[in-house]
Amino acid sequence: MWLVASSGEATIAGPKAKPGIDRIKPHMLVSAADELPPAWAFLNSNESVFGPSRHARDAARASVSGIERYPEGVDALLAGAIAEFHGLDQDRIVVGQGADDLLARLFRAYLRQGDQLVRSANGYLKVPNYAHANGGEVVSVADDDLTPSVDGMIAAVTERTRVVYLANPENPAGTYLPKAEVERLHAGLPEDVLLILDSAYAEYAWADDYDPGHDLVTTSANVVVCRTFSKIYGLAGARVGWAHGPRDVIDAVRRIGLTFPMAAPSVAAAMAALEDQPHVTFVRQQNRALLERFCDGLACLGVDYVPSQTNFVLVRMPGAAWSESAVLALGKRGIQVRRMNSPAYDSFFRVSIGLRHELEATFIALEDHLRETK
Repeated sequence: MWLVASSGEATIAGPKAKPGIDRIKPHMLVSAADELPPAWAFLNSNESVFGPSRHARDAARASVSGIERYPEGVDALLAGAIAEFHGLDQDRIVVGQGADDLLARLFRAYLRQGDQLVRSANGYLKVPNYAHANGGEVVSVADDDLTPSVDGMIAAVTERTRVVYLANPENPAGTYLPKAEVERLHAGLPEDVLLILDSAYAEYAWADDYDPGHDLVTTSANVVVCRTFSKIYGLAGARVGWAHGPRDVIDAVRRIGLTFPMAAPSVAAAMAALEDQPHVTFVRQQNRALLERFCDGLACLGVDYVPSQTNFVLVRMPGAAWSESAVLALGKRGIQVRRMNSPAYDSFFRVSIGLRHELEATFIALEDHLRETK
């Protein structure tokens, strides 16, 4: 087939991607780097500012001595350690390159052309892209002040629904649903609909009624929980995630994974990180204290925010222009925060919880900016 280019020259039409790919869009907004000085405080990607356990670093370094070898038996090794630590069945666990890899595989396995994904409208903004990549349709359900609506999600399910997705706690809002509400959501779903619980921030949540969802997995045939080592374990660059689900679901996800699903240093780091729970406890305690201190400061400035159960907080400004100018003002002081590519978040920006001096600098910069714009 011949086409005529804008220059008038004839070109040959190449292969086209399958329908849906062209609907994929970035879910985060990035400020133009040439407008800003080099950043020194990276409070934009919800990474752990405390980094990984020292033992995890040492294990990753040591594993490099054998890096010419493929990492054999990753599932048996790492999934076994995860299962033992969490008291789960190893046969129901699969590992991969971060939770995103496992989410992508789940959607490849369970969402076909024309199938529907039901999700909270302002939940993890990347998830619709997984549906689009597989020709699926996205049904976005209105939330309750940035908290997922269980009644709304149940009501949105149709005969074409194949997957219901819930991030708990949510990103970028930081809100969560109590265990009882998650169970109510599951009870309202048909047996042939897969409920995906994305519990990436589970280790940070401290609410007494929060639960990552593993009990539902062990008692149900249509629930899978996705977890990660990227957040509290500080291994974002290692790309380590895992999923816990019914055996047939885990088998399907494993079948469409890579032959060698993870790098050897990543496996070694995750194994060592899992054993160093004192480090996890330290990070959890420090994060909560810093989060609460920063939110108290926002309140003193009269700045609204969304209560969070994570290692970030969503800051609400009076309008989109205010949010954009605040992010630019912070960027000019070398502080990177995040705006989201969604109209619902036009008035917000997200701040990852950093070290004390980073948060203090953020507070001062925001205070100065608000004073200058009055």
